[in-house]
Amino acid sequence: MLELKNLCYSVPDEKGGRKEIIHDLDLTVEDNKLVVITGPNGSGKSTLARLIAGIEKPDSGSILLDGEDITGLSITERANKGVGFAFQQPVRFKGIKVFDLLRIASGRKLKVSEACGYLSEVGLCARDYIMREANASLSGGELKRIEIATVLARNCRLTVFDEPEAGIDLWSFQNLIRVFQSLRENIRSAY
Repeated sequence: MLELKNLCYSVPDEKGGRKEIIHDLDLTVEDNKLVVITGPNGSGKSTLARLIAGIEKPDSGSILLDGEDITGLSITERANKGVGFAFQQPVRFKGIKVFDLLRIASGRKLKVSEACGYLSEVGLCARDYIMREANASLSGGELKRIEIATVLARNCRLTVFDEPEAGIDLWSFQNLIRVFQSLRENIRSAY
């Protein structure tokens, strides 16, 4: 279960003060729930995702995962506790093959057939991608799908997606909805 208690976050404003992005937010999400947060640009959705993942630190309040306060933990410590994060714009990796990226994400000795399964699940023809570099030669949509495949390989307790539909065509997004539903059934929580 994820609990946010009295979460506040602000950034410096142009006048030397602070602009509040998130104010006194309380949110409880039970296990096995898929939660979608919507709102206009600039409303704090990505900031909230980054706070949960540990990329940003709140000004005040607490973030609890299964009753444990993870507010002060780094992104790496949170990842070690099973918190996963998928960026709005996936990171490009020069010199690393898609298979190696999936293997690193899984944290275990991954078989090629398993890696191909993750790629197939996100709508990519595994034989066309498994040995390609995860770099600028791939489109934004291809990189997004590969990133989601790394989340599948990681098998996190809690997964936070920042705009998972960014760069994905509508046909592919229908397939990704199925992937998210499967994630919900196979892990404790996805956000």
